[in-house]
Amino acid sequence: MTQFLRFLALGGLAAGVNFGSRFAWSLVAPFEAAVLLAYATGMVTAFLLFRAFVFPASPIPVSLQVRNFILVNLVGIGLTWTTAMALDRLLFPAIGFRFHAEAVAHAIAIAVPVFTSWVGHRRFTFATPAPAE
Repeated sequence: MTQFLRFLALGGLAAGVNFGSRFAWSLVAPFEAAVLLAYATGMVTAFLLFRAFVFPASPIPVSLQVRNFILVNLVGIGLTWTTAMALDRLLFPAIGFRFHAEAVAHAIAIAVPVFTSWVGHRRFTFATPAPAE
């Protein structure tokens, strides 16, 4: 399986953790906070999976991988949160969409940063040196 397909598959698993944990977080926090907490839960899952199965050969020290992972995910969480809020608070009410609006908004929002995350993690978080020519 190519590295990108492993990234998508394991990222999908982490996204499932993100999505599912939001329902649990919503029991103790408002939707706005639950989306952020769920993102963090999925982030921990993604880091562990990506480090072990997508980018295992990264020469970057783990402490720097963690820092870089957080930096890349600051972009992702911004995209996810903004998309979820825009859909749930603006678009869905404007079009009269009410069927599990928070869940649908969150599910759509989770998919938004896939490509920014791929590029950021591949080139920054877990970067490997280019092969010698």
